[in-house]
Amino acid sequence: MFGFLARRPARQLEQFRARFTGRSLIVHRGFPEEWLEELLKQPGGGGHFRLDSRRLPASRPTPVEWLVQTHVLPLDLPQPLLLCIREHDMLVRHLQRGRSAVHPSEIAWFLEELEDRHHARLRFGNPAGRIEVLRGISTNDNEALSMLEHIAG
Repeated sequence: MFGFLARRPARQLEQFRARFTGRSLIVHRGFPEEWLEELLKQPGGGGHFRLDSRRLPASRPTPVEWLVQTHVLPLDLPQPLLLCIREHDMLVRHLQRGRSAVHPSEIAWFLEELEDRHHARLRFGNPAGRIEVLRGISTNDNEALSMLEHIAG
């Protein structure tokens, strides 16, 4: 069944959007020691879906695997990645600073500024199944400005 769906991008995207619109997803290659435990301690931290990209590419991908392996991984952004799925688009921001993942508490700050400070916006468009990629801030830019502004007062 999924092999059949893999050849139908519009159907895969429709199913992905039906399941994930209004939600967030963290795409990763495994987490640093204690990172996941710390994420789950954060307010709303357990509400992020998580997908281990080490299992991709999948020969018979589910809709979320299809979207990640076909449209997100080719962006070549450092992982982990935060994906915020909305009705008409998906905002992507990597969670890497230097050579390590940011502290999970920073995710709330990233979500607050994601509309203006994302690394990529994937716009769901017409024809059905088409996804347009719009680049945002530089890959090297990954400070949570709202957090720094809050601290500076």
